[in-house]
Amino acid sequence: MARIGIIGSEGRMGQAIASAVAEQGEVLAGGIDKGGDATALSAKCDVLIDFSSPGALEANLDAAVASGTPILVGTTGLEERHQFLLDAAAEKVAVLQTGNTSLGVTLLAHLVRQAASSLGEEWDIEIVETHHRHKVDAPSGTALLLGEAAARGRGVSLDDVSERGRDGMTGERRDGAIGFASLRGGSVAGDHSVSFLSDNERLVLSHMAENRAIFARGALKGAMWLIGRQPGRYAMPQVLGL
Repeated sequence: MARIGIIGSEGRMGQAIASAVAEQGEVLAGGIDKGGDATALSAKCDVLIDFSSPGALEANLDAAVASGTPILVGTTGLEERHQFLLDAAAEKVAVLQTGNTSLGVTLLAHLVRQAASSLGEEWDIEIVETHHRHKVDAPSGTALLLGEAAARGRGVSLDDVSERGRDGMTGERRDGAIGFASLRGGSVAGDHSVSFLSDNERLVLSHMAENRAIFARGALKGAMWLIGRQPGRYAMPQVLGL
């Protein structure tokens, strides 16, 4: 049995992961939240799962490196500087960072990349995501993950082609743009749709999450996969062998 440590254990995802650990017969080695000692936790774990906050990422990575413990980071709202921190930690330990741990979303991103690669730029790409009223970042980490997949399929940088928050007289849609729309309300766990739109036809690839258990099970599967891996940056598609 693997010993799992949860950073952000009192949050919605942290609690769901704890339930998944018990359900699958693994060992919950402990959990911490804001102000907790990540170094002490990592020292008694086989793998860490971090669903805390961007501000805590550096300390959490330092703790993982200090104990040589692999870490899965599912925290969203990360900025470019956080990617440098992840790269640095990955030189010492196995690091898997993702905007979504759902196995279904992982496959969806794979299909989005294939579709974007196969369809020409005359097909417009629009990504719509819906989440509960308490979510604080937009677009969601999953929407950005899907946008990155579409951009990679076209061989472009998402930063160069993304369009967000259209309002007022925006003018015509840019050729090759990847658009984002974010909806918030109720208790929606997470719905995502990627539409490919051309003249007289549309292709829509979608995923709907009914509760957080799917993310928790995916996070645990990814974390278990990390145990014993060499230092480096890993991603959820590798967990599925994509």
